[in-house]
Amino acid sequence: MEIYLIRHTETVCEKGICYGQSDVDIAEPFETIFENIVSQLPSEAQIFTSPLKRCVTLAKYIQAKTKAISYQEDERLMEMNFGDWELKNWNEIPPEQLNPWMEDFVNIKVQNGESFVELHDRVGDFIDALISKKIKSPIVITAHAGVIRSILCHQTSLPLKDAFQNKVDFGQIIKIEL
Repeated sequence: MEIYLIRHTETVCEKGICYGQSDVDIAEPFETIFENIVSQLPSEAQIFTSPLKRCVTLAKYIQAKTKAISYQEDERLMEMNFGDWELKNWNEIPPEQLNPWMEDFVNIKVQNGESFVELHDRVGDFIDALISKKIKSPIVITAHAGVIRSILCHQTSLPLKDAFQNKVDFGQIIKIEL
């Protein structure tokens, strides 16, 4: 199964803001970046996307510019839920909350949010469902860095604690086979 993982482009958030599942816009202009992304994709594919608008905007652009076979939004592809930290500057998160999480982000749940293992479980559920469909056409997934890192850990058996070894830039396309 040929899969193109695409991280959304830069958001309107200032650097240093934890935006997780907050539904923030992407920075404009983005058409040139989107055109470059589309030029690297197969002309026909099934598109799956996070329902957050920073991914939907890109996915719908891809759909409009290609012969997309299908388009589907899936909540399992949403970024990690950072709960009480959403839209806060990382520097403003109290150290007594942030430090334990930084030491074990895999297992420690953000207050009113989730842990990375919880994100990995829901993304794994999505991947398992995708594999069970035995899709023959290429697949395009527009998602977030955390989701893409999780998929790459799933694919390579990289321990979750090492997920950040997978560099995922804004607008980056990573092609994998499952």
